[in-house]
Amino acid sequence: MSSNVIRVGIIGADTKASWAGASHIPALAAQPQFALAAVATRHEVSARSAAEAFGAQRWYADPLELVHDPSIDLVTVAVKVPAHRELVLAALAAGKAVYSESPLGATVAETEEMADAAGSLHTAIGLQGRLNPSVRRAAEIVAEGRLGRVLSARVAATTFGNGPESVSAYEYFDKAAAGAGFLPIAAGHVLDVVEAVLGDITEIDARTELLWPQVKLVDTGAISLREVPDHLDAIAKTSSGAPVGVQILAGVPAPDAHFSLEIRGSDGWLKLTGNHPAGVQVGDLALSSNVDFTAPDSPAATGTGPTAAEIWNGASINVGEVYASLARDIVNGTYHTPGFGHAVHNSRLIARVEQAARTGHRQS
Repeated sequence: MSSNVIRVGIIGADTKASWAGASHIPALAAQPQFALAAVATRHEVSARSAAEAFGAQRWYADPLELVHDPSIDLVTVAVKVPAHRELVLAALAAGKAVYSESPLGATVAETEEMADAAGSLHTAIGLQGRLNPSVRRAAEIVAEGRLGRVLSARVAATTFGNGPESVSAYEYFDKAAAGAGFLPIAAGHVLDVVEAVLGDITEIDARTELLWPQVKLVDTGAISLREVPDHLDAIAKTSSGAPVGVQILAGVPAPDAHFSLEIRGSDGWLKLTGNHPAGVQVGDLALSSNVDFTAPDSPAATGTGPTAAEIWNGASINVGEVYASLARDIVNGTYHTPGFGHAVHNSRLIARVEQAARTGHRQS
């Protein structure tokens, strides 16, 4: 960097209620150590509109031009998963720090390839739920032994996605080749929060279901065939010794959305709760416990982007924590932010879930 400000270029920031517009844009705007230097989409009209709406200094209709802009310090890749590999590898080859949405790759092999290519460059993976202030405080309580010996944990999680209805823009989530279905996204985020608090999952037994094999695309009226599971029940064991029961429900109406992680130890209990329709990774979480604890830190960002749909309210909270952590790493030369190595770990975990569900045997 030529200055103390980290200049960010976002690939995939458009004005049509995009995830980048709802989460990354306000997360950056809330932190003066960042500047939105450029945005890129695949079309000139949408790229120009995004720059005007979000206050970016430059826009590109070719994402690779943004990647090779010498003034960009950090490239954020917020596009569909099948497009990650080309853009991430190009940004790494250009010597840029990279923040990619999760899952990093469509397969474990793709994820490993990108992690290997990163070398000593700073990276961040969009498993942002683990950096939520309440999650971090819960992890401290467990690690300090304040609950005593951890006896058990239970997770109930929902998402409005992956249900019987969708829109054509999201149809790719239901295709196996995309690598972006219910398990890599919904389960990937939930299990990552479990690991953040209780330690790595060392064993897992899982059952998946395909509850809605036919999906109505409400904007076109067409019927799409879902190729991937849309429900998960799992029993896991973590490195803390705690067994964990997990159920993730898809297609839940927004008013019924709920997340809870309840942990019971020999000396106490704690609970993390949230109600964002899109899942644990998107909104804020509340922490309660029968042991005294210092209140979680205030989040770095709490706003929403200027073009965000109401469904994405609060989307910048956890993403803002990733950016704040990454900024500290870039400035200090440290590597504390979950990066592409952590993306490999998460990808392999989901592969174990899939294997357990397919074979009916516990995976270690």
